[in-house]
Amino acid sequence: MTERLAYRTCPLCEATCGLEIRLVDEDVKVIRGDRENPFSNGFVCPKGTVLGRLHNDPERVRTPLIKRDGVHVEASWEEAFTEIHRRLEDLRARRGSRTLALYIGNPNAHSYQNNLAIRPLAKSLGSSNIFSASTLDQMPKHVSAGYMFGSASTIPVPDIDRTDLIVILGANPYESNGSLATAPDWPGRLEALRERGGRVVVVDPRRTKTAENADQHIPIVPGTDAALLMAIIHVLFEESLVRPGRLEPLLSGLEDVATAALPFGPEIVATRTGIDAATIRGLAREIASAERAAVYGRIGTHTVEFGTIASWAVDVIAVLTGNLDQPGGMMFPLGLHQPPTKRKRGFTTGRWRSRVRDLPEVLGELPASTMIDEMTEPGDGRIRALITVGGNPALTSPDSHALDEALASLEFMVSVDPYLNETTRHADVLLPPPSALEKSHYDIAFTTLSVRNYAMWSAPVFERPDGHPSEFDILVTLTAILSGAPADADPRSLAEATLAGQVGSAVSTPGSPIEGRDPAEILEALAVHPEITERFLDLMIRTGARGDGFGADPDGWTLQRLQQHEHGVDLGPLEPRIPEVLATPSGSVELAPEAIIADLDRLASSLEARPEGFVLVGRRELRSNNSWLHNIEVLVKGRNRCTLRVNPDDAEKLDLTDGSTATVRSSVGEVTVEVEIHDEMMAGVVSLPYGWGHARDGSRLSVASARRGVNTNVLTDRTRIDPLSGNAVLNGIPVEVAPA
Repeated sequence: MTERLAYRTCPLCEATCGLEIRLVDEDVKVIRGDRENPFSNGFVCPKGTVLGRLHNDPERVRTPLIKRDGVHVEASWEEAFTEIHRRLEDLRARRGSRTLALYIGNPNAHSYQNNLAIRPLAKSLGSSNIFSASTLDQMPKHVSAGYMFGSASTIPVPDIDRTDLIVILGANPYESNGSLATAPDWPGRLEALRERGGRVVVVDPRRTKTAENADQHIPIVPGTDAALLMAIIHVLFEESLVRPGRLEPLLSGLEDVATAALPFGPEIVATRTGIDAATIRGLAREIASAERAAVYGRIGTHTVEFGTIASWAVDVIAVLTGNLDQPGGMMFPLGLHQPPTKRKRGFTTGRWRSRVRDLPEVLGELPASTMIDEMTEPGDGRIRALITVGGNPALTSPDSHALDEALASLEFMVSVDPYLNETTRHADVLLPPPSALEKSHYDIAFTTLSVRNYAMWSAPVFERPDGHPSEFDILVTLTAILSGAPADADPRSLAEATLAGQVGSAVSTPGSPIEGRDPAEILEALAVHPEITERFLDLMIRTGARGDGFGADPDGWTLQRLQQHEHGVDLGPLEPRIPEVLATPSGSVELAPEAIIADLDRLASSLEARPEGFVLVGRRELRSNNSWLHNIEVLVKGRNRCTLRVNPDDAEKLDLTDGSTATVRSSVGEVTVEVEIHDEMMAGVVSLPYGWGHARDGSRLSVASARRGVNTNVLTDRTRIDPLSGNAVLNGIPVEVAPA
């Protein structure tokens, strides 16, 4: 019997917890938190312990599948790529490239290899039909950050480990951990905050577990966070509490914000939000008077019709109270691979628009909500072929039943995914990536959102099976096919040419750490890494703010140096980064973007009406992660967690009892679901969890299908979006509730 330990980052959510994996005879026996990881210190949630079960899941697809006569059958990689080449070439010849589309799912953010390969794949499509899970989640934050700071990736995070006050809106980190604020063990960090004398305030229509453990819970009518935040800004100006501190010379638009906040007095906003004026004023004063304060708004503030305004207002409050770019406030991380400064490019949207609904492009993509329209509306450019990489939009997109029907109508579909799920069952060719334990790992996305500067490299726990390409090679091969190369094109040669191009750009860019160097010398230094993806990453690290500049700074970082730290490396607390982080054309923090200020009229008009009936919100739980972990028995066993939670008084009025069933109807659909009466719910608000609704013909998810639940997105309307970001409105849905 042989035993060994492997250490890696958990890739299942944004927390990036360190894992210790104990193997006996190369079989995963135990996974627990890595106590020597300097960031997570042994913390791990139940999801992180199931990577071995995911790896061994008999229903995880390991061989390419081709649909023949309506049935998926196993095929070789050569057969799969040949089929894709043949079908795409034929469709392009008949329909044109404009009829192709790409959907990029959430798991891509958790893979540095996919981060490297996705942009070239999108470019090779030759179509503007690019969609992703971003417009089902956090796109408002990218838009507001882009307008304010000049780059959509310049997102401030709460310095939770040093703050005295944190106000949390639309998030439940006790059960779902943080997002757009990477930190293992949010519960422990919040408890440490309180132990040092700080306060936690939660604004949420549910008394979530986070709210239960807070110093103050403020219930709010779903979808009205933007109005509350504007009222706080109003009070800050009205009561002369605005103190920007050292950033004041670097601000533009301060007076415009003061004027824009005038219509949002607490007394005006109170009725719409359900929060009395005195509470709003008290909250504004507490934020202003705290020595160090952070206001953190997340998915509940983004997936609503005023998501961009809410996202912007959170950062405006940080500026006005002197808490932006200050320890204990809202700060900007610096990932190991990030360059020292941002390019002064500015930010814009609407470079092109969607064919059917004339919706503007944001960050190179169109709103996921309009995929259905582009697939079903006749005319030139109608989508006839789709490539999906991760994700499950047939469950996670608005009007999901309509999208499911639209997917069935396509002429050709390719999916890169480890499961035949509700979406990929429609694929004509399914290309399975290796399991998470067969990949190396580095967090490109989440170390740039981390509440402490940190980095970790994870080597694969297992070698890939012979003949199984990496996910990077799968995506590069698809890129080659879309670029006109034959089906048997060598992905490595294309990737090496791309790497050479990046090196050439770096040595010719003024201010680059390797400006003027010989490209051949740089490529030779990178060649120590056998994997091409490691060479890309090493280039990023060595030319980053902490890099060695390929020998220019002997104390700087390289990928080889990082690989020596098997538990990860602590790079220190967040540090002030303004003005270096600003990429606006003016070089200032632009507080009053024209598009956002103009949209405030729409918000002001919304204060006059409150929806009748009930309002539906989502929820997430500790053992659930969107839709794709529901096929692991240990995570779904026990009581039914896909229930409609209803306030006790509402249940009595509706004649609903615990365990009975109710019908929930919206303007676009209805579901019948088990009722769970719970006093955590605000009166007039009901809640369904996100990511359920399994058991579709053609899928292979027997565990998930046995606990199918209902899909909340049957009830969401694809025509309702936040117009500035294109983000879907998935919360605050007007519904009718009645006994089934």
